[in-house]
Amino acid sequence: MRPTETENEPADSWLSRVRVVLVETSHPGNIGAAARAMMTMRLEQICLVRPWTFPHPDAVARASGATGVLENARVCESLDEALAGCSVVVGASARRRSISWPELTPRQCAGTLREGASAGGVVALVFGREKAGLSNQELDRCRYLVRIPSNPQFGSLNLGCAVQVLCYELLLAAGFPEPLVEDPDDRAASSEELERMFAHLEQTLIALRFLDPENPRHLMRRLRRLYHRAGLTQAEVNILRGILTASLVGREPGSGGPT
Repeated sequence: MRPTETENEPADSWLSRVRVVLVETSHPGNIGAAARAMMTMRLEQICLVRPWTFPHPDAVARASGATGVLENARVCESLDEALAGCSVVVGASARRRSISWPELTPRQCAGTLREGASAGGVVALVFGREKAGLSNQELDRCRYLVRIPSNPQFGSLNLGCAVQVLCYELLLAAGFPEPLVEDPDDRAASSEELERMFAHLEQTLIALRFLDPENPRHLMRRLRRLYHRAGLTQAEVNILRGILTASLVGREPGSGGPT
């Protein structure tokens, strides 16, 4: 039995088993744009079914450096050839069909493809022609249909953009983006650091005669709530305490104005 991604493979290894299929693409620039979208989202496999013109300088130009995807592109004479060996096939379509297919959102599509690819199979995401999309006969080869939500009054989405949206969802399904390396200045202030700041704040407000210790009302409690909502970092606490210290420079203890 093939090991699953949870055993011996990296968590994102299934992305290498996702195949993007473009059917009869009329503009070579759109092939390049699709390759660029794929590479930015860590996808590699692209199959071109009867492209009008390929290879072509426009494809290379629009790929913007994603030449590896283009160089490894497979050109197929039929959709059947492009889908050979695929366990799950999802077709992208913007048009409603007279016969309904099981329909997925982009996020559901990514989850479905991940499930199939994580089990060791090759899965396919199929895009149709720029003007007409996929035919009903081509959709017959697809288990699911995915539709990208758009403005009902203007649903026109460029092929490269459609590939980008769905590949982005695949990247998210793989657990990316990776968390950023923590900046030491962004570490949350500890309870002890906050308590020292609140004590410093109270002493300063008394010195400025903004807080009457004999009649404090709820001022400090409200300020505590305010700063707790802010979720202060260690660096921010240090900045605030620096401001508190500087605000008393040139003042006599207990005075309300500069000396």
